[in-house]
Amino acid sequence: MNEVPFIGVERHRLGADGRGVTTLAAFHGCTLRCKYCLNRRCLESAEGLPAYTPEQLFKHVSIDNLYFIATGGGVCFGGGEPLLHSDFICEFKELCGKSWNITVETSLNVPQKAVAKVVKVAGEFIVDIKESNLNIYNAYTSGDGSRAWDNLRYLLSEVAAAQVMVRVPLIKDYNTESDTARTMEKLKALGVARINRFEYITER
Repeated sequence: MNEVPFIGVERHRLGADGRGVTTLAAFHGCTLRCKYCLNRRCLESAEGLPAYTPEQLFKHVSIDNLYFIATGGGVCFGGGEPLLHSDFICEFKELCGKSWNITVETSLNVPQKAVAKVVKVAGEFIVDIKESNLNIYNAYTSGDGSRAWDNLRYLLSEVAAAQVMVRVPLIKDYNTESDTARTMEKLKALGVARINRFEYITER
């Protein structure tokens, strides 16, 4: 496999990216164009960014093998949109085996075949679903929210509810408290047990 660009690889994270001590490996590239994007570097040129094959990344992060094993942690793939690189994630999992937990932080706004490739290799999914009102979703992300919700239904049919945590943001100038409440009710009706409702802190 050719090298894939990353916007960063950050060690020793705890509590934000899945269980245990984790290393966040953030891919370059995304399907969405969110107005308050936290990682705009993923949308810019990849020139100058570090790039890895699965083997190279495994070697790079193996320095924390003992932390991963002792805490049940591992690697969280984020971005950008990690499911644009599902094959990379699957090959990486073959290298690290069962001793490391793989977490995928995703919008799920990708073709369903990309989700299907990783359902058997990831131990946890952190889903940034944004909004259940598709007009709000489109206005904020310039993307099709129906694809993300269809993929969430598919994901919940393939893995245990405990493996999925969904983030619901209150987004300044785009949605309201009642919008987030409606989204949370829809998620609960789908069987989502872990919901993180929070507010975006913006500079605007």
